[in-house]
Amino acid sequence: MSSLPNLPYEWDIGTAYDFFISLSVLHNPEKFGLRGSWAAGVRSRLPVPEREILQRAVDFIRPLGWVYNLPVPKDAQTVLRVLHPLTSVERLIALHPHVPAGVREFWLEIAGRKSWDNEDLKRMMVMMQEIKLLKTPPSTLRKAAGDALNLWLEADVIGDGLQSALKCYYDSFFAEEETRVRPFLDKSLARAQEMAASLALPELLEELSQGVRLEKEWGHKAYVLAPSFWGTPLLFFGQITEDMGIILFGGRPADVSLIPGDVVPDALHQALKALADPTRLRILRYLTEEPRTPAELARLLRLRAPTVIHHLDALRLARMVVITVEAEGKRYTLRQDAVDSVYAMLRGFLGGSGN
Repeated sequence: MSSLPNLPYEWDIGTAYDFFISLSVLHNPEKFGLRGSWAAGVRSRLPVPEREILQRAVDFIRPLGWVYNLPVPKDAQTVLRVLHPLTSVERLIALHPHVPAGVREFWLEIAGRKSWDNEDLKRMMVMMQEIKLLKTPPSTLRKAAGDALNLWLEADVIGDGLQSALKCYYDSFFAEEETRVRPFLDKSLARAQEMAASLALPELLEELSQGVRLEKEWGHKAYVLAPSFWGTPLLFFGQITEDMGIILFGGRPADVSLIPGDVVPDALHQALKALADPTRLRILRYLTEEPRTPAELARLLRLRAPTVIHHLDALRLARMVVITVEAEGKRYTLRQDAVDSVYAMLRGFLGGSGN
């Protein structure tokens, strides 16, 4: 049983969430288990200037709380309509709204003076560490801080170009994709609401995420839950107000591929890929004995911690482990029914091969 409080929550839905999540997935395909060549093909549909704008801005924007406050129907067209009258700087602020006032003032200062130095870089790195800005790992902190400063150095150009880039992305790909994913979001929301009738919030989130057990309090007094087709099976956290957070949960069925028209379900492909690696098999064997942290697994496997975390991320995408998020860090255990689920998916897929 999770020690996370059973906080109040409400529901939301909108394809605008997937409009932004899909951009993140397409620009970081390896992180989400997506075939890189296909993601590159989608990105190549955009003109070079718009493609470069998205490449620079996609890891900066954190718009979940902003999307929540959009008017219904909260689709991609609504995003474009609401962003259109904003100035370039206002557009960037809107898409990364919930940062401390001091951070926002620093960004605007850089945008105004159009220069930065080593002291500014150090200050940016400290800010990113203190508030976990952009979720940047220590190994790439300096580069990420420099990239963020350069973005604000050219805030007028990037903010202005972002509107055009998002419109091009919508026209070239997401308009059709939006039609595909909306029925899945509706079904996922209905299923989640049905489950909520018998589960407290911590247990509900574990079921919806297919393997995330939250025992760490996130500092909010209430939450909004919304389905995401493109984010499955991961959870995405955002902030709406100081007291209210938002969590996107997986809304894509296990037998459906992220790539339109692909007959091989992502869950099956990721599971078989995970099981084909001997290091991951060893990790799963250790996890059958007892829950373990990445550091404990690294000692057992005699591997560097980043390497172990890479393997654990692959197992998480394959829905084969439970992650317990505690105040001290993360602890992993085997999802007991995971292997049986893989067998069932494989039998079902092969059984339909003659259609």
